[in-house]
Amino acid sequence: MSDLQPLIDFVAKHPRLLVITGAGCSTAAGIPDYRDENGAWKQREPMRFQVFTGDPLARKRYWARSMLGWRTMAHAQPTAAHHALAQLERAGRINLLVTQNVDGLHQAAGSTNVVDLHGRIDKVCCLGCGVRTPRRALQEELMARNPDWLVLDARSLADGDADLEGRDFAAFGVPDCPACGGMLKPDVVFFGESVPRERVAAVRAALAQADAVLVAGSSLMVYSGYRFVEDAVAAAKPVVAVNRGRTRADPVLQFKLETEVGEALAALTSWQAVASAT
Repeated sequence: MSDLQPLIDFVAKHPRLLVITGAGCSTAAGIPDYRDENGAWKQREPMRFQVFTGDPLARKRYWARSMLGWRTMAHAQPTAAHHALAQLERAGRINLLVTQNVDGLHQAAGSTNVVDLHGRIDKVCCLGCGVRTPRRALQEELMARNPDWLVLDARSLADGDADLEGRDFAAFGVPDCPACGGMLKPDVVFFGESVPRERVAAVRAALAQADAVLVAGSSLMVYSGYRFVEDAVAAAKPVVAVNRGRTRADPVLQFKLETEVGEALAALTSWQAVASAT
């Protein structure tokens, strides 16, 4: 507990936190992360929006890998980190939770005031008519069209991806939007896309009301999340992180704990329970 005391003291001093989470909160649920402890890619760079929309074969490859990788996402359960953050929200310590993850596990754990910065993988959107549908419906259609692919043993990768290197994807069947025949896309922000402005505005409004920022399980290598650290520093609001390995924000952090994020956040909930009882 002594190693975590700086974090406890920080939260005690700053009762209204903006929390930014990343893949480190979900690895204990069996969802792999993208980066190693130095912030480098563990796999090739994720799909780019322009490639997805402009290359039919790349789109087939994406959905084939996603069909197999979905099994990991669909069965993932909230971790100790997710449950701890939900408890801290109920205790009034978190005024907004901003997650860069797309797995929905914060909400599954009970957090309610959440901005899914990069969207949700459990939804599908049509680029033609804009209709959104549950991913499970598309999954059933993908499996029905491509039964031979279901027997493949593919290693799970980050965000519902799967390793199918070397396969021929030309014959993989991908359905169109049942409403208009348009192109279907996971309801997530791909590389090359912008985070919707209303999400950014919501985070900045919450940051203006927060006392400090806590980064939990993120290297912040993607600018869409790191921008809020820049905003906090510009507003003279302190930022701390719990993350194993390098983060993009290291030079501006008040401190960083390189410990398992679930353990650190669970210690905060234990402290909060004692503080509330006294």
